[in-house]
Amino acid sequence: MNTRQWARDLGLGARFAFTGGREGWIRTLLTAVGVGLGVALLLLTTAIPNVIAVRHERDEARLDYTYGPNRPKAADTLVISDANSTFHGSHVRGRLVEPEGPRAPIAPGLAKYPAPGDMVVSPALKELLGSPDGRLLRERLPYRITGTIGESGLIGSHELAYYAGAKDLAPRIDGWQTARIAKFGPLQQRAASRLDPVLLLLVLVVFVVLLMPVAVFIAAAVRFGGERRDRRLAALRLVGADSRSTRRIAAGEALGGSLVGLVFGTVFFLLGRQLAGSVEVLGVSVFPSYLNPAPALAALVAVTVPAAAVLVTLLALRGVVIEPLGVVRTAKPRRRRLWWRLLLPLGGLAMLAPMIGQGRESYFNEYLVLGGVLLLLVGVTTLLPWIVEAVVARLGHGSLAWQLAVRRLQLSSGSAARMVNGIAVAVAGAIAIQMLFAGVQGDYTKVTGQDTTRAQMQVSLPRGAPFTAVARKFAATKGVDKAVALGGADVGDRSWRGEGPATSTRITVGDCAALREVARLPSCHDGDVFVATGSEGVSDADTVKLAKPGRRLWLDTDFGVGQHPEVRWTVPGGLKRVRTITSPSGDEFGGFLLTPAAAPGRGTAAFSSSVYVSTDDSVRDVREYVRNTAARVDPLANVMLWSSTEESDKFTSIRTATFVGAICVLALIGISLLVSQLEQLRERRKLLSSLVAFGTRRRTLSMSVLWQTAVPIALGLLLASAVGLTLGTVLLQMVGATVSVDWASVLSMTGAGAAVVLTVTLLSLPPLLRMMRPEGLRTE
Repeated sequence: MNTRQWARDLGLGARFAFTGGREGWIRTLLTAVGVGLGVALLLLTTAIPNVIAVRHERDEARLDYTYGPNRPKAADTLVISDANSTFHGSHVRGRLVEPEGPRAPIAPGLAKYPAPGDMVVSPALKELLGSPDGRLLRERLPYRITGTIGESGLIGSHELAYYAGAKDLAPRIDGWQTARIAKFGPLQQRAASRLDPVLLLLVLVVFVVLLMPVAVFIAAAVRFGGERRDRRLAALRLVGADSRSTRRIAAGEALGGSLVGLVFGTVFFLLGRQLAGSVEVLGVSVFPSYLNPAPALAALVAVTVPAAAVLVTLLALRGVVIEPLGVVRTAKPRRRRLWWRLLLPLGGLAMLAPMIGQGRESYFNEYLVLGGVLLLLVGVTTLLPWIVEAVVARLGHGSLAWQLAVRRLQLSSGSAARMVNGIAVAVAGAIAIQMLFAGVQGDYTKVTGQDTTRAQMQVSLPRGAPFTAVARKFAATKGVDKAVALGGADVGDRSWRGEGPATSTRITVGDCAALREVARLPSCHDGDVFVATGSEGVSDADTVKLAKPGRRLWLDTDFGVGQHPEVRWTVPGGLKRVRTITSPSGDEFGGFLLTPAAAPGRGTAAFSSSVYVSTDDSVRDVREYVRNTAARVDPLANVMLWSSTEESDKFTSIRTATFVGAICVLALIGISLLVSQLEQLRERRKLLSSLVAFGTRRRTLSMSVLWQTAVPIALGLLLASAVGLTLGTVLLQMVGATVSVDWASVLSMTGAGAAVVLTVTLLSLPPLLRMMRPEGLRTE
């Protein structure tokens, strides 16, 4: 067969897709919508690398390292302070700025810096501050809004960010939170860090799991209206077309629908691209301009989808005999064979087996991982039709609705399996991912040591803050049960400038209640001085060596900046020996413990201090009240919410991206299932109308439709659970993790899949009732 004959038959089929009357148009439209939804998600996937790259570039471009080298004031310098905050769980990026000359570097997204007392904000922050929900945040940011930050200065459309003008920031330069800079951006080019083997394995598995259901739905969409199409092809046999030509014509019809689907998919993608700028999912937002698919990947989608439509159609028609007088499909079909269907999942396991026990030290073979996971998930789509056929063939008697549903499933088990293939693949992949995430989560979670039973928040104050007075302000804050403050500084036997001291220890200052949080005190009065030993972080030998009454010591006021005068302190008499205990933050405070009356008079400038706050979580917005108090005390006060554990940023980012992708895939599944359900109902419109005309109750037919959906989805979810648990077990053995099953997660995954199908079925009931009307018997 030459290329010209192929092209002629494919072209003839494509014309049938658009000139086949009402039935042809409806089938083409349904195919185009189904394919278009899949294409839209594929285009979104091809745009993800660009999204990540642009967000990274913009975040790098606005970097303002406050721990860079110390530089003198000049015409091109800017003093900048980190004033980040959190509001109702959302990060607020804040900066206080003071340009020191006409050539001070301008932050990306700004035309000029605001004057002291003014601020420029991101559009999302401006909207929040103007709404009733932002009342508490408005109290925290007492600046006048004079402009907005441009898109080039933000990493997402919903990012909360501001730049506020300030003055007299230079004395607060500390090499940590406040610095003088001459440019924005990284201090030096940083080499891209590669993910460790386990995280890379997670990314590969997530990639296959999220895209596989899309491919399944595209393959199912090109087969919409297959039975009616095959009956039309029988007419072509009457006028002389051979069986091969009819198959090519059918492939051309699917090709026409898929080409329209590419157009629909592009339109859906462009609409979704605009919508993406107005939504935020799990704290992640983007600008529409970020979603630009890579040209090569977009071209690959444009070529692969039509080619897949032709291939799927040709494969589907191999088991259909199209004769001039009809289509041999209504007869009892030949039983499906099991042996070759088992080869795919077994082949997937064979590809993954060599990597079992490899552990976390070396990288996994990416091609074997992709191929193995792909074959296992494809195995779901090949096994499910056999399982559905085998089960429904043995279903017995029941109610009339049950018998109608079972008989329909026995006649067209393949169509029923195709409808739930996508949801089964998605659930199987989701279970495997959930098991892998749960199995390796402990490796990317560390214990912070923070005792959340003794305090729930910590406020770090700038050096020199009157922390004992500040603690009283926090104690008076609404919803705060207790607040204790501790200040500290290093102390040595000689000046910290030049070569520095030979022997040093630590000074901690706080009232008696605060000191009892870090040491066992027999008694305590203001003016007491204690020598605390037993700390792992402070040498007991150095502390004892320096703890001699009358000895003169130097406090570290330099911090690498060199702009504070030196402070000396004479060790008093009457020292009391005590033992340290673990503080609420998990640290041990050894060295000298001083009550406020015993602290050096000019030493407050040397102390870095923190307030440990215990809150009553039954008070609504208690955390925001604490943050507002901190902002009133000092705009640069850093408020931390305590947690007993802390996760790796990369692990958290991958999990967040997975959840965002899963939400998109579930949305696609729901919409595609609805389209598929409507297509199947349209195929049976005359049959349904006939049954109603002969007296069948509409309630009976509605229940039969529900049973026709429930039986395949139940079988599909059982198969998905088995495959998902198998894949998850293999992946856990590959990384050397303990194999365990979180049954709550497995049930939640299967429940989510069942909920999607149930929702789709309920949405299809109104069209079903309309199709039962007598008008459904009308024909052309």
